[in-house]
Amino acid sequence: QVQLVESGGGLVQPGGSLRLSCAASGSIASINVMGWYRQVPGKQRELVATMTESGSTNYADSVKGRFTISRDNAKNTVYLQMSSLKIEDTAVYSCHASVLTFVGGAGFRSLEVWGQGTLVTVSS
Repeated sequence: QVQLVESGGGLVQPGGSLRLSCAASGSIASINVMGWYRQVPGKQRELVATMTESGSTNYADSVKGRFTISRDNAKNTVYLQMSSLKIEDTAVYSCHASVLTFVGGAGFRSLEVWGQGTLVTVSS
């Protein structure tokens, strides 16, 4: 019904940069919040950054000043520009969206949608 497709993960050296993209598709009326989370094996998933439709942002303290989240509402796409990457940024990064979707007639339903995840490895 609604899908998130991520791209842009990969291997990068410490201090390097990487840009993640996440595009939402399907029966979408609007998307309130889009964001990125990350998870390391054996640890809980943690928030990286989120952005509302109006442009308000929220960042984890560990990425403030290094990562920048942005959105293209017309394309239902969210980006995460990651700079000055550290080894501890290595994780699977997943996109999340709070979506208002059409349901038959004139109805709507709220959905919490996750992407499949993309691996970011920071290593020399």
